[in-house]
Amino acid sequence: MNKHILIIDDDIKLIELLTEYLEQNQFRISYLLDGRHALEKISDKTPDLIILDYMMPGKDGLEVLRDIRTRHDLPVIMLTARGDDTDKIVGLELGADDYLAKPFNPRELLARIKAILRRQAIPSLISVQKNDCILQVDGLVLNRAAHTVEIKGRCTDLSTTEFNILEVLMKNPNRVLSRDQIMNMAKGRDFMAFDRSIDIHISKLRSKIEDDPSSPKRIKTVWGSGYMLTESL
Repeated sequence: MNKHILIIDDDIKLIELLTEYLEQNQFRISYLLDGRHALEKISDKTPDLIILDYMMPGKDGLEVLRDIRTRHDLPVIMLTARGDDTDKIVGLELGADDYLAKPFNPRELLARIKAILRRQAIPSLISVQKNDCILQVDGLVLNRAAHTVEIKGRCTDLSTTEFNILEVLMKNPNRVLSRDQIMNMAKGRDFMAFDRSIDIHISKLRSKIEDDPSSPKRIKTVWGSGYMLTESL
């Protein structure tokens, strides 16, 4: 069955353009012209991915994203006509998986959609053998098949991008990885978006897996080089 994408945007012309283009590439499309009923729409028929506009009347994209993250761990690509880096930072902090500034080439959006969905599809291709599905580092357990993370027996919710970054780090314990290496391995493509987004994702990840995010023990910053997951606390 074709993947289902929900577009939430008040620009009907853009919706029509994206619908035609994405349907030509074998996606099923539904849309909303504002975010007021986003949760109802998602609960009624859960999409595989959401394209969410930043600027909308009534309820802006950040409010909608915040609502979505209270109930769903769905990949979200945010669109914005504003070039302000602050907007990008806030969107990523709230759990957006990717960010694209308008105007954009539909082919680039398609590439980003496919990269995110490809990463999500990886667990279903992994062997069902436990050792192939589960990564463990000092009380941190990542189950790729179930797409879950436990810390000392307690489940924690991660966004798709946070999960992918943590998986990369756990597969390379005690090894320093540059920002580019992490994002390329986590997203399955060369990282062309907002340069500081890796730092935002790492900060969010630390807030969820560290005992004291202000003094992280698991994910270490190696100044001038990148990040490293320590194998022994």
